[in-house]
Amino acid sequence: MPLQNLDHVNLRTDNLEAMVDWYQTVLGMDNGARPPFPFPGAWLYVGNQAVVHLIGQDQQINTVEPRIEHFALTATGLPEVVARLEKADVSYQAVRVPGLRVLQINLFDCDGNHIHIDFSPEEADAAGL
Repeated sequence: MPLQNLDHVNLRTDNLEAMVDWYQTVLGMDNGARPPFPFPGAWLYVGNQAVVHLIGQDQQINTVEPRIEHFALTATGLPEVVARLEKADVSYQAVRVPGLRVLQINLFDCDGNHIHIDFSPEEADAAGL
């Protein structure tokens, strides 16, 4: 039983509508089909894959330290992603991974979850980053 890949990330939020809007507007995900669970939530898709599952909470979630530091997505179309982030006025930091030259675009969603979007060295070179 070898593992193949990460299927999805599940995030709890007391800010469900804003989170759905953020993932749609900023990352271009689609709010799609979700099983009829007895609690509020949303599944956000990239193509046919629901990669971000949101669970709505009635009260604010209090944590001292997050148990997950970040989750990462791989993408192409670096100039379009940067333009989308800038249009949405989302702060980000572009960082090359030492030794791999992969470019990470680091950002935070509206609940403060750390995300990075990875681009190939070739695409980053072509974009001058």
